[in-house]
Amino acid sequence: MKRYKSPLGRQLIFESYDKLLDDWGVSIKEKDIETTYGHTHIIKAGDPQNPPLLLLHGTADNSAMMWIYNIEQLSEHFYVIAVDAIGGSGKSEPNEQYYKSFNQITWIDEILDALKIGKTNICGVSYGAFLAYYYTLNRPNRINKAICLAGGIPAGQFEVFTKMMAAFLPEAMFPTEKSCKKLLRKLCGANYQSFENNELLMKHWYYLLKYFNNQSMMQHKINIDNNMDLSDTRSKALFIIGEQDRLSHYPKAIKRLVHYDMNYKIIKDAGHAINHEQPSLINKEIMEHIL
Repeated sequence: MKRYKSPLGRQLIFESYDKLLDDWGVSIKEKDIETTYGHTHIIKAGDPQNPPLLLLHGTADNSAMMWIYNIEQLSEHFYVIAVDAIGGSGKSEPNEQYYKSFNQITWIDEILDALKIGKTNICGVSYGAFLAYYYTLNRPNRINKAICLAGGIPAGQFEVFTKMMAAFLPEAMFPTEKSCKKLLRKLCGANYQSFENNELLMKHWYYLLKYFNNQSMMQHKINIDNNMDLSDTRSKALFIIGEQDRLSHYPKAIKRLVHYDMNYKIIKDAGHAINHEQPSLINKEIMEHIL
């Protein structure tokens, strides 16, 4: 399956990815880790003697754009490992095995093993929040604390699909720079300007909507058995959701968090791009939960 709709599109995405990394403003090291499912690209920042923090982005985006407003402060307190999801729009490259039998738990196990990290903190946004929860549920012995941003306890595929379609259509079908702005304002809360006013960030997002094939991340489906023992996960996880996030803040989603007695916070004037919209607040929440 082609991840990019054209060679030019791939080039534009990768060039703007590198420009975003240049704009991070911190010293980084990039590394490719060989896994069962292909090589996984990671970006490391911060002192390796600090507590590790694994960062997971959402569907159809990547580490370079996701953590641009968070990395400077987080890397002062943590040894940050930002992971490009395999099959996603970053620099990880899937192999045939990814499309045959991808297993998220095995994949993250292999990343941590390659880095010689026995136990870590984990933080994800949107799909990355689901994945952080899923990994914590299945590997509680490898997780100290988990932060799930803009994502709750995963629901059935139909509920997720209908919410995504309502949010992204029709703008995502025919992406232009104008429709990208319109879509951004649908997804964000009152502080959408922090994303919209960053020309480099908007250009990269436009390239992703125009040239990245979202179908290449279809192997990342998550099926969670919530009948598992949730006691460890309940004590480790914190869900942080924007009040204006149409993908995560709705009655059924909140009801699930309450039903499973999970710790969660609702952030006023925030939407789905919560860590872009209110980065200082989100950084503070991450640090207070972990440190």
